[in-house]
Amino acid sequence: MKVKEIRELTDEEIKAKLKEAKEELFNLKFSQATGNLEKPSRIRDLRHTVARLKTVLKERENAAKVVEEV
Repeated sequence: MKVKEIRELTDEEIKAKLKEAKEELFNLKFSQATGNLEKPSRIRDLRHTVARLKTVLKERENAAKVVEEV
C-alpha cells in the first residue's frame, strides 16, 4: 500500500488496516518459526506497511496539535 493511498483513508480506516497488518505479521512470524513460511519477503513488506500507516497517523496527530496551538 502506497502512502498516497493511505493518505486518502480516514483515521478509522487506517487504524483498521494497521490492526489487520499487525495480525498478518504475527501469523507470518509464527509460520516462519515453525518453518512453514512460503514467502519470507512478505514479512518485510508488512513491516514497511505498518511503518507507513503509523507515520501517516502520527503526521495527522501532529497537524492537529499545531492547529490547536494556533
